[in-house]
Amino acid sequence: MTSPAAALRTAVDRDTGVAVLTLDRPERHNAIDVRTAEELAAAWRRFRFDDTVRAVVVTGAGEKAFCTGIDRDADVPQPPSPYTIDDPLIAIGPKANDLWKPVIAAVNGMACGGAFYLIGEAEFVVADEHATFFDPHTTYGMVSAYETIHLAQRMPFGEVARMALMGTAERVSARRAYETGLVSELTPPGGSPAAAVRAAEIIASYPTEAVQGTVRAVWSAKEAARAQALAHAPHLIALGNLPPDRQAKLFAERSRRGGDFRTR
Repeated sequence: MTSPAAALRTAVDRDTGVAVLTLDRPERHNAIDVRTAEELAAAWRRFRFDDTVRAVVVTGAGEKAFCTGIDRDADVPQPPSPYTIDDPLIAIGPKANDLWKPVIAAVNGMACGGAFYLIGEAEFVVADEHATFFDPHTTYGMVSAYETIHLAQRMPFGEVARMALMGTAERVSARRAYETGLVSELTPPGGSPAAAVRAAEIIASYPTEAVQGTVRAVWSAKEAARAQALAHAPHLIALGNLPPDRQAKLFAERSRRGGDFRTR
């Protein structure tokens, strides 16, 4: 029996100390299923113990998408209690796995929904000029909780609220994301991974103890508020999400119509 191909590609340059994690499901717009989530968590944990890795770039395969969040075909059984949810994306980010080496996200297309778990736990974001950002949760009867909490660490309140509430009707351009602070550098199409690697190589060349200490210092500025907000997220989701069958119906109807949106 042939094992399925890995959903995550890992490349480590031992000379520069930079690792590149690539979500490798371009046929699914790099959406994350349960297996991909497990591979991501395992990769971050490996990097904690690998002294040859001093900085990490995370990106997506292909030109269309960085990541489009949870794969709609993923089977995630939920406990019957209204007080708990099993979130398959809860541990896909570096901070959730206690990795405090610097991480740069290279966004090379669409980034939406659960992609913000990864973007939200990166130190900064480099994006192609054609990249777009949006949050489809409310359109399909789901609460955007973890996503908005992560984004609120980086963007003005009104911009986060607008993205979350507009759902699939509006996509934020890379230029607008740069103007509002979500993105720190814009690149020509296809240029974000190389630009992110260049920045990572510089950072990795510095003493790693000082770099990791600086990462912790930056995050400590907002960590208390972030942790408190994240603690509320599962309850808000459990209370506000439509039942899965109603979500699926909304998704199917939207897919048939093709979905109209505008970019700003």
